[in-house]
Amino acid sequence: MKKQKTILVFIIAFALMLVGCKSQQISQVTTSETSAISFTDDEGRIINLNEPCTRIISLYSAHTENLFSLGAGDSLIGNYKTGIYPASASKITMYDYNSDPEKVIAANPDCVIIRPFITNKSPQFVQALENAGIVVVSLYPESYDDFPEYISRLAMLVGKEDEAKEQLALLDNRIMNIESLTQNIDKKQTVFFESTETNIRTVTEDSMPGLAIISAGGINVAAGAKAIENGSSIATFGEEAIMKHANDIDVYVSQRGAMNSGGSLVGISERAGYYSIKAIQNNRVFEIDEKIISSPTFRYYKGVNELARFMYPEEMDNYDAFKNNNIATKQDFAYIIVKISHTPLYLPSSSKYYDTEYEGHTYGIFKDVDWQTEEFDFIETAVNTGAVEEEKSNGEEYFYPGKTVTREDLAKAAIRLGNYNVQDSHKVIEDLNSCSNSRLVQLAVD
Repeated sequence: MKKQKTILVFIIAFALMLVGCKSQQISQVTTSETSAISFTDDEGRIINLNEPCTRIISLYSAHTENLFSLGAGDSLIGNYKTGIYPASASKITMYDYNSDPEKVIAANPDCVIIRPFITNKSPQFVQALENAGIVVVSLYPESYDDFPEYISRLAMLVGKEDEAKEQLALLDNRIMNIESLTQNIDKKQTVFFESTETNIRTVTEDSMPGLAIISAGGINVAAGAKAIENGSSIATFGEEAIMKHANDIDVYVSQRGAMNSGGSLVGISERAGYYSIKAIQNNRVFEIDEKIISSPTFRYYKGVNELARFMYPEEMDNYDAFKNNNIATKQDFAYIIVKISHTPLYLPSSSKYYDTEYEGHTYGIFKDVDWQTEEFDFIETAVNTGAVEEEKSNGEEYFYPGKTVTREDLAKAAIRLGNYNVQDSHKVIEDLNSCSNSRLVQLAVD
């Protein structure tokens, strides 16, 4: 009997020790009455934390991007493979919800942020994390109206509530500014938005792209299209409906991305019967990256702005402010080049973009260009199209935005962007040898 009691005491002591270890792993979790952070996630989990998280693994690219926008990028110790914006996000250790959950558990995060899609696709993965005592938070805004609440809860996790309010106000102002530029245009443009090439699908009116068309001042030719299933923003349309509206479609926009992808510029124009579409006849077919039009991030306004540029290039790409006698800086020049050529914003097209080393410029890694400034997109687009050159020093890339533009810079940009029938005159240029790229300068002068 005494031996049995001794064994029982040992078992109880051992069990208490295990409970103690477990409580240390999730020591941030408390009750709502005492916790500094308390909310319910999108799968019904009640999240109660004593303090902001500092070791986060994000398994959705939008979460990653938004955390960086809130100034909490340094709280990330893990990322999903498609989370490559901003460029510094690509350097974070990558994790995959389709792989072994032990890799995530071993990283000892204080929080793993997912979305409901991940639970539906890999329920055992999510369950393994929770069984290990890891705080799992599932967030995803089903509509644009849900975006502020989504950002509010994301900000609570990292203690960035004030920054969230500022960023949300800035997003609203940016979209209102776009609306103010297009609302008084008399001839409204009619748009077809191709969300997937499969069955030529479009988007619902209340989706982010659907609302973007309205904010950009356009008319959605597929207004009223029904979702393919409950909760989806993808809607049915089809070739028959396209042909029916062939004479009405001023602008044809194809979404490109990993999740949903429409046809390519060449592929769309080569489809049987598609040349009857007015937008194709007028060469007004455009691609737009899903990251700026369908992903719930603060970059959404850029997608709205791109749609407005596609529809109203003269109004949206106005550069009158630079028509003066001041000497242009490289930053000014990048802006003018993109506007005058109506060049769509450049974005890396692959989640594996940073797996390759490039001889020329690598997107987003300029040491002297902040990714959160308005000038960033113009600089990156101008450089990636070859109109303006980057400079390298000690293995680092610099743009030197304040550097003045030379006549040689102008000559290079004109040749690289223009479609000229160059005359074979070879005019003599006395100081041609002083140019870094004499061939382009000669072509420009000729």
